[in-house]
Amino acid sequence: MAKAQFHKSQRVFVKPVGTWALIEQVIPHWVKDVDEPLRISYECGLGRQFQAHELAAEQNLTDKPARLSQDEDDLLLEQWQIVRRKAKWRVRLGEVSLSEAGSYPVVVTDEDDIGGWRVSGSEYDRDPTRIEHQARMITCTPDLLRVVRKLSEYASENPDECPAELKPVVQRCAAILRFVYQVTDEDTATPSVVAAE
Repeated sequence: MAKAQFHKSQRVFVKPVGTWALIEQVIPHWVKDVDEPLRISYECGLGRQFQAHELAAEQNLTDKPARLSQDEDDLLLEQWQIVRRKAKWRVRLGEVSLSEAGSYPVVVTDEDDIGGWRVSGSEYDRDPTRIEHQARMITCTPDLLRVVRKLSEYASENPDECPAELKPVVQRCAAILRFVYQVTDEDTATPSVVAAE
């Protein structure tokens, strides 16, 4: 049977998200006529419950360097890609459009090539160049997030070495990370609002 490995209000590193959080609630999952819980999950305020193997306590990370290795870092961020889907809608005659090639971009965020971002046919036909650009931007987001996190980590570890011209950029990076991982009380604030405060 399961035993709780973490306790309420304990600070843990949430591996799938790549950030630190406090455990808000320890949730045992009981089975009838059994004295101990079958499993235990943890609510960290990040949108879903996590299992113990997805969390790491601070003392478990003291043997490791402050930053995660590149291999661990790669596991924390998703790899998104653009796939082409066949355009089933009718292409308007007389227009030069990327949809004339018979496909449109879909950003898949799941290993099984499902889920993610796509647009309707009418939206794509209205401005195909813009939609293609958005697809490329979305696909690069995990890599850009990795760069933002590395820059923030470096600036926080070496505050004296950060040039004054770079400090507003670092503050913006921190605001973006707070917004993406929603580790502030202002979960609904946009990065521009957070950065302006």
